[in-house]
Amino acid sequence: MQIRPIKTEQDYQQALERLEEIFTAKPDTTEGDELEILGILIENYEEEHFPMDSPDPIEAIKFRMDQIGLDQQDLTKIIGSKSRTSDLLNRKRPLSVRQIRLLHEKLHIPADVLLKLS
Repeated sequence: MQIRPIKTEQDYQQALERLEEIFTAKPDTTEGDELEILGILIENYEEEHFPMDSPDPIEAIKFRMDQIGLDQQDLTKIIGSKSRTSDLLNRKRPLSVRQIRLLHEKLHIPADVLLKLS
């Protein structure tokens, strides 16, 4: 395949098909280089045509808790109050700066996700 910019949906589909064909190419080979370049071109096309918003802060917290096996009681140990944890998860209170810092530090959730307005 001749590498060229991905400008149309048809170009995108062809690039995906080629990527699938050479997916197991070894690094530092002609196909390995093609794979790397196609990956970059596809990623750029997807970012432009299929943008993704940052996740909702509360959903990000719930997702991270699920990922690492925490429950509401565990989150209370981080935040410090059972009622605040409940209010937070039920969207009755916004996140405070202190909570954002704690959640970022303890759960490793990016601060920019936690700062996003719900």
